[in-house]
Amino acid sequence: MTRPSPSRLAPGDLLRAGSAGLQARPARALLSALGIAIGIAAMVAVVGISSSSQEQLDQRLAALGTNLLTVAPGHTIDGQRASLPAEAEPMIGRIGPVTAVAATGAVDGAHVYRSDRIPKAETNGLVVLAARLGLPRTVGATVRAGTWLNAATGRYPAAVLGATAADRLGVGRPGPQTEILVGAGRFTVIGVLAPVALAPELDTAVLVGWDIATGALGFDGHATTVYTRSEESRVEAVRAVLAATANPRAPGTVAVSKPSDVLAARRAADETLNALLLGLGAVALLVGGVGVANTMVISVLERRSEIGLRRALGATRGHIRLQFLAESLLLSALGGCGGVLLGVAVTAGYAAYQRWPAVVPPWATAGAVAATLLVGGLAGLYPALRAARLSPTEALAAP
Repeated sequence: MTRPSPSRLAPGDLLRAGSAGLQARPARALLSALGIAIGIAAMVAVVGISSSSQEQLDQRLAALGTNLLTVAPGHTIDGQRASLPAEAEPMIGRIGPVTAVAATGAVDGAHVYRSDRIPKAETNGLVVLAARLGLPRTVGATVRAGTWLNAATGRYPAAVLGATAADRLGVGRPGPQTEILVGAGRFTVIGVLAPVALAPELDTAVLVGWDIATGALGFDGHATTVYTRSEESRVEAVRAVLAATANPRAPGTVAVSKPSDVLAARRAADETLNALLLGLGAVALLVGGVGVANTMVISVLERRSEIGLRRALGATRGHIRLQFLAESLLLSALGGCGGVLLGVAVTAGYAAYQRWPAVVPPWATAGAVAATLLVGGLAGLYPALRAARLSPTEALAAP
């Protein structure tokens, strides 16, 4: 005689059985799901708003040059001013993480005047710098008026003025008719820079091409400042090899700037925000889990007669356990998905109001749903086990 195989719940039947309790009491299910959704929405919104704020902060810090380093000649052992080798700039450019490099060189003895009628003593504190063509891209400079030097104008007497230099020389608009006296020759002003936040020393400079500075102004061709941009995650590593790369024979005579303090501030802010997010997320999940557990316990108490009837009709304890566990998971999934959508909407609205980039990390949305299901499953486990332990007679006799 063959023994009958134990009854099993098909996935579709389990889904219908789990959703039956929610459909029978829609108001309670909706309120319970709403409680979970509010907690999850709070977590997602806090993560999203904090991430958006962090992205805004990162953009501002990036604009301040967290990955900009400068190399300059230091001093020798006897206190004399050192100089960088002529090949320092291309050698620095060969460092792997370096993304941009450009140099300027001070033209000693060259003074700038608006015209030859200005007394020689009134130099206005301006300096003449030979500049590489890639300087604006490296230091983040923009041309306020006119144009920057190019391969052609860099070989001829053309100059670009820093913002302060233009004001002191009384140059409003550059053009073919606008000339200044640089050294002993006249240079045409072809452009004026906007203030350069990362390299304020350029504001008081008159920038000329490298070739014309060498040929007409007596420039020796040695860079006095080399600006470098590198990958932010490799800034410290790049700084460690800059001196030896710029001057392998005497790295001790090379001065390298420290990574900006805002880089350390950025990392500290990231760590603080991450710790805050973890704490708030844990609290939100705990609140949601308590709500699910409370709802499921009450559901078991109110539906003891239903449980007894199902047991009397042949449902096993495993069936009852799976039914209430599925109901708990469905309730959690409903609240979790609704909370994620609400949190994303709140984040987008607040970011738009603050004019921030709206950022909701994928791990926050996926993690919120997964964590909700996990907490919902754990919260519904005890009520499910309690319902499964009820005997048919005890459940049917309950008022």
